[in-house]
Amino acid sequence: MSVQSIDSFAGRLLGWYDRAARDLPWRIPPGSDAVPDPYRVWMAEIMLQQTTVAAVAGYFMRFVRRWPTVADLAAADDADVMAAWAGLGYYARARNLLACARTVVAGHGGRFPDTEEGLRALPGVGDYTAAAVAAIAFGRPSVVVDANIERVIARHRLIETPLPAAKRAIRAALAPLVPRGRPGDFAQGLMDLGATICTPRAPACGICPVRTDCRARGRADIEKLPVKPPKKAKPQRYGVAWWIERDDAIWLVRRPGKGMLGGMRALPGGEWTDEAPPESGLVHVDHGFTHFALRLTLIARESELAAGEGEWWPLSALDAAGLPTLYRKLTDRMRERIA
Repeated sequence: MSVQSIDSFAGRLLGWYDRAARDLPWRIPPGSDAVPDPYRVWMAEIMLQQTTVAAVAGYFMRFVRRWPTVADLAAADDADVMAAWAGLGYYARARNLLACARTVVAGHGGRFPDTEEGLRALPGVGDYTAAAVAAIAFGRPSVVVDANIERVIARHRLIETPLPAAKRAIRAALAPLVPRGRPGDFAQGLMDLGATICTPRAPACGICPVRTDCRARGRADIEKLPVKPPKKAKPQRYGVAWWIERDDAIWLVRRPGKGMLGGMRALPGGEWTDEAPPESGLVHVDHGFTHFALRLTLIARESELAAGEGEWWPLSALDAAGLPTLYRKLTDRMRERIA
């Protein structure tokens, strides 16, 4: 489908994108002569996995200021990167970020592969990220499908098959719409369309640039598209963390490199289990992970129990410890209690 045709799906979308593109720190605006930096495109796409644009923007800017090139990131200390990532969640992404940067430097001379196939071979890069980086950074006519694009296409083509089975039909419907010219802008235009107009609730169909041939337009059940499977109840798990204090400092350990919150500083404690702890504790927090809900209870322990590898961290500087959200919520509760 020719991008030059203003009547085509791509032509209408790109015309709208040229006028209404979101201003994002990792994006080259439409019409600019600047060339996308694959490192920044990749960094943003990894951060945006399962995370909102609003949450990512600040993290992205801090990362690229501190590590402006892939070589800088590859040479970074693991603990520094994990601490900088703290609060963004899904911490396996941070470990994969480092692994990928080091692979690009060691195996590709510091240059990202410019094809989907080459990108997919990198640590932590799946089908979506490979397609997005290939399209946006290298101008490849890739079929890019994130949650926003999924919603736009499911509605535009009236695909009523429930997810995840609908994913194949959505990709098949999108593939012939991707233009050979400006595929990166096309993908980003679809993302913006889903984020600002074809929203999950109350889509603004009256101003949609592709509304004229949208098969779901005017339907009372448009908000139900794409059809999602019923949510499964998350299993409940429980854990205990220990508050070990001495001389206005708290004992922190580093979690194992693999597993939940791997490589992050944390309070010491026991395993997470299916049974509630017998002690009521000082405070507790509830936290949702992808596959389970956790209630973590904080219990005071004597300083003599500080053992193994760890460090005494000043309570006055606890915000700089880079604790993941779960433990930061718990320590905030405790500090409120003792204030």
